[in-house]
Amino acid sequence: MNVIVQGRQIEVTEALKDYATRKVEKITKYFNHIQEAQVVLRVERRRSVGRAQVVEVTVWGDGLVLRGEEATGDMYASIDRVVEQLEKQIGKYRSRMIDKRRLDESRRRRRERAATAVEAEAPPAEPDIVRTKRIALKPMPPDEAVMQMELLGHDFFVFRNSQNNQVSVIYRRRGGGYGLIEPE
Repeated sequence: MNVIVQGRQIEVTEALKDYATRKVEKITKYFNHIQEAQVVLRVERRRSVGRAQVVEVTVWGDGLVLRGEEATGDMYASIDRVVEQLEKQIGKYRSRMIDKRRLDESRRRRRERAATAVEAEAPPAEPDIVRTKRIALKPMPPDEAVMQMELLGHDFFVFRNSQNNQVSVIYRRRGGGYGLIEPE
């Protein structure tokens, strides 16, 4: 696994870089499909801890993206906590993959019927775009896209649907359940 350690507003010492690399590499024992990890270390002011030592880790591997961020008064403690957070995310992912295999066909059909009942909302008159993201779209079925969305903690997820090879959006509905937006 390739681990990239960067510092923002902080000089990363060799000891800190080695510590972060060793800790992040430990998550491969839980999930061996990880290809790359990016660790960003920075210092910022936060009310809860004052001068916060923030560690942000993004891990890519085999269609899976995991992200964690922790802030404490000590950089080493922040690294430890963010790795624990990633380990929990991997545990959730693995248990969901096992549950996914156990789903029977009737539950799948029910989910597909619920996904087709999508209500589109009108966009605001003057959008205020504050950030643009570029993403690589890996083909995956909608149920795997739901898992990715949950792991990232987002309300929606853009992906290439492996069933029809079109760009689709899966989203969390207010009343519960998920919606799927597909182009005509």
